[in-house]
Amino acid sequence: MKERWLLPEGIDEVLPPQAARLERLRRRLLDLYAGWGYELIMPPFIEYLESLLTGTGNDLDLQTFKLTDQLTGRMMGVRADMTPQAARIDAHRLQRATPVRLCYMGTVLRTRPDGFAGSRSPLQVGAELFGHAGVESDLEIMALMLETLDATGVGGVHVDLGHVGIYRGLLRDAKLDTTTATLLFEALQRKARADIDALLAQADISKTARDQLAALSDLNGGVECLDAAAVALRDAAPDVRAALDDLRRIAAGLQARRPGLPLHFDLAELRGYHYHTGPVFAAFVPGHGQAAAQGGRYDDIGRVFGQARPATGFSADLKVLMSLAAQESPVARPAIFAPCAADAALLAQVQALRAAGECVICALPGQAGSAREMGCDRELVRQGSDWVVVKKDKR
Repeated sequence: MKERWLLPEGIDEVLPPQAARLERLRRRLLDLYAGWGYELIMPPFIEYLESLLTGTGNDLDLQTFKLTDQLTGRMMGVRADMTPQAARIDAHRLQRATPVRLCYMGTVLRTRPDGFAGSRSPLQVGAELFGHAGVESDLEIMALMLETLDATGVGGVHVDLGHVGIYRGLLRDAKLDTTTATLLFEALQRKARADIDALLAQADISKTARDQLAALSDLNGGVECLDAAAVALRDAAPDVRAALDDLRRIAAGLQARRPGLPLHFDLAELRGYHYHTGPVFAAFVPGHGQAAAQGGRYDDIGRVFGQARPATGFSADLKVLMSLAAQESPVARPAIFAPCAADAALLAQVQALRAAGECVICALPGQAGSAREMGCDRELVRQGSDWVVVKKDKR
């Protein structure tokens, strides 16, 4: 009874004036995206489970709250990520042949937080580009992600880049069994070179395949690591070498757009491996252990909705971006205090002031607190037959 005010762990709320700041950021970002040609969508908060989880892999399944629809008996899910919903809208509802740019902003709900003390109810903001398979669309999405961080005041950004197509290609050609492939994936994420070597030594694969897969754990660093990768993977399949070339083009494109932007490459970075199909990227800022924004390519997710389309996009939690941004000076909006009176002239003046953009707070009979305590620096007073705004006494 005494703890009814408690919220579930990882579920948060935003109070004034932070809610006002969050709303200003929301409007700023949606205007930014509109200027790039990204159209706003508002997907439903809940959908049938098979639609919501299509193509997303096991990770999102574990993050999704599930319930039974009392009307149909079918399983439903509360969205944990809006990207699959955007893919459904592109493939099934819009069905355009041209590239489609969509953006969104809304609350998602997750069964567990991302990282220590993370939120389970992020305010997800993101953009998706459907219908183009080249690195140019990857570059556009990355550039828009960086513009998003600029617009929200997040500084000191560096970008991590990888390409899941490299690992996929090497794994396909090595023909590892499922158990070994799963253990290798986990070892690569830990950069556990001893475990990687031990697993590959026991695997029935060629020495070339073994050396190439083992090399991934060491292929990380600045853009120069791509040169080392070209040597280590020189005998790999053409699609693996093409993925390396894509990373080079992305690096050159980012450096042209953002001279001095710190770039870090990690060819063992397999974020969203069961979901992404190509380049993956994340933006980090000093002092924050989790990515501030992240994304990647996820081609053909719309196939089950009737239209297989190449796709790339990014997303972030706007509440996290607000917490990482330099603190803005509070936007003061002093109000006008109006007396409680059933006077037609007073009501007309209040309406006119509000229409002009003023904040007018009307007194309530017997209320506690003064007008100044309510943020009012002016008040409406009667002068003759008129109601006029005058400065309040500072006492």
